[in-house]
Amino acid sequence: MVGPYRGLFGTPGVKGFVFAGFVGRAPMSMLGIGVILLVNAVTGSYATAGAVAATVSVAFAIAAPLSGRLVDRFGQSRVLVPFILLHAASISALMLCAHARTPQWALYAAGVASGATGLSLGSMVRARWSHVLDDPSRLHTAFSFESVADELIFVGGPAFVTALTTGVNAYAGLIATIILALSGTLVFACLRGTEPPVVRHQRAGGSPIAIPGVALLSAVFLAMGAVFGSVDIITVAFADEHGNKAAAGLLLASVAAGSMISGLWFGSRHWKIGLRSRFVRGLSLFAAGFTPVLLMDDIRAMALALFLAGLSISPTLITGFSLVERMVPAGQLTEGMAWISTSIGLGVAVGAWAGGRLTDAYGASNAYGFSYACALLAVAVGLGGSALARVRQRAG
Repeated sequence: MVGPYRGLFGTPGVKGFVFAGFVGRAPMSMLGIGVILLVNAVTGSYATAGAVAATVSVAFAIAAPLSGRLVDRFGQSRVLVPFILLHAASISALMLCAHARTPQWALYAAGVASGATGLSLGSMVRARWSHVLDDPSRLHTAFSFESVADELIFVGGPAFVTALTTGVNAYAGLIATIILALSGTLVFACLRGTEPPVVRHQRAGGSPIAIPGVALLSAVFLAMGAVFGSVDIITVAFADEHGNKAAAGLLLASVAAGSMISGLWFGSRHWKIGLRSRFVRGLSLFAAGFTPVLLMDDIRAMALALFLAGLSISPTLITGFSLVERMVPAGQLTEGMAWISTSIGLGVAVGAWAGGRLTDAYGASNAYGFSYACALLAVAVGLGGSALARVRQRAG
């Protein structure tokens, strides 16, 4: 299973941007849960914590395609540096507002700034892979590796932040988030040798979201994002209800571990069936995998159920990014991939808000029903519009 990945790193400069990109985007799994834990510690309300986390995600969802367009127009390094400095300052402001017990509107304002200055660094890493690799089969393996890297981040990130927040203090998780985001992103921006060139004479006007296939994928990943966002906050409450809040990070890591393992296997194979068929099958398994989560009332059993639920996530994401890479013109690739990230981010925002409200009102075990409904919605949209995934798709 490891064999196909060995040949990816012989290209000059690849190891550098992969490592820096990994460190720089590690906070994507840390920021939301860090905000939830901090705000909940300050206010005592999961609804408020979910709402502030949702504000961060909504702001990111709105801003990510715009920053992606700036990257396509001006280049990665010129955009990354000012954005990451503003992002670090915004998270710091959010922590200061929490510490000073300011009115809730200040928390929301700092959340907006934190999300709006966030960067879809994973999209930029994938854009670099598309620049340095010409072979579609190797690009499939590279995208699979990045999805596995994302899941490794989601395995370690929540557990790391939860341990820092519960074991050190409520602010330690977000401080670590700032340090990793700054160091990784600044190093990534300095690696100019693998940066995709700016396409100066690309077709004027138009956004990748106007491509029907990209719009379909965005809708599907919006619903999937709602699953992710709601599961995050509901799982924290589930662990708390069962007297072991610190176990929340390990429960969330179970989801990511399942996705990481399936992603390694998925990327090591050379598939004969087309991308569209892979995407449809992955979605079908996605909803089926979340069914056992509704039935669990024990932390150990829930960890196993969440692991099984995660098995279909990574293959679906890998295929989605591969479809976008084939649908979108080269000069708009970063923005096109950012639309997937922004859809997931917007879905996470809706899921975090709804999950917090439903948890406060009905308890964590019942609130998982919302996550399952969103999974079913993702499948319905994907299957119903799957023909659109053929748009501008190359054979193979």
